Amino acid sequence: MPDASAPGPMVQRAILVGELQRLRAATGEPPDRVAAALDWSTTKLVRIETGAVGVSTTDLRALLRHYGLTDGDERVAALTAMARDARERGWWSLYQRDLAPGYLRYIGYESGASVVSGFQMTTVPCLLQTEEYADAVTREHVESSTDREVLVEVRMRRQAELFARENPPRLDMIVDEAALRRHVGGPSDPGVMPRQLRHLLDMLDRPWLTLRVIPFAAGAHCGMMGGFLLLRFGDPRINGVLFEENSGGPVLTVGDRDSRVAAHRSAFEKLGRLALPPGRTSAYIAKITASMEANVRKAAATTGTPPRTRTPTR
Repeated sequence: MPDASAPGPMVQRAILVGELQRLRAATGEPPDRVAAALDWSTTKLVRIETGAVGVSTTDLRALLRHYGLTDGDERVAALTAMARDARERGWWSLYQRDLAPGYLRYIGYESGASVVSGFQMTTVPCLLQTEEYADAVTREHVESSTDREVLVEVRMRRQAELFARENPPRLDMIVDEAALRRHVGGPSDPGVMPRQLRHLLDMLDRPWLTLRVIPFAAGAHCGMMGGFLLLRFGDPRINGVLFEENSGGPVLTVGDRDSRVAAHRSAFEKLGRLALPPGRTSAYIAKITASMEANVRKAAATTGTPPRTRTPTR
């Protein structure tokens, strides 16, 4: 069984391959020479070093001995335990036939992140969505009801798994006012959006959540090109992660030195300077919520259709 305090198999594998890359670099040996010494193919070593495949404990110990680490070295025990944990299957593996590989990998990294930060221009951040809001948004671009149910189910599972952790990751989210004003659910169910906004207000008492809004009055900003998520980890040996989801599909970028990761970190800092502080954000959302609820009641009175009661959210 994996260590319950471990950050998950995806993160464990990323740390492990980073350590193996550093150990080989310290010897100055190229991959083909190491592979030949172990009677492996070069492809096998490269796939292990890139995390494309897991590594058995037998192969790992042989590799570590080649790098000069004996079985009595505490690093061997630590890396061996890490290799075992890295081979465990995360809950997201149940959906490998339904989701894009990049999205699956992102979920794996997210499950072990210590900080999740991001910006959304037109929708409420996925980790803060109610199930009915997620369904209403997803049905606009996913025709198959089965595919839509899977996407919404996975989104809710991401929330449940992260928030149930003994130490949930710190969430630092920024949204444009447009994401709060768009009346998702109407006219079929005009209560969806007010209930979503109420859910946001309920979530704001979580000590690990920071939510900020960029008001329309702030004008144009760099986030208007699209939303993104950034991950940081408690272990300094693992690089940062950037996730973007657009019309071309999910794009996952791993590596602190990657220019896209650095650019989006800079963009997030710029957006933060335009956003209202958390206290004012709460009041701002409350004001938008009250106005939207009043409009829903007014419309219901005009049509004679009573508004739906608020549904429980996960």
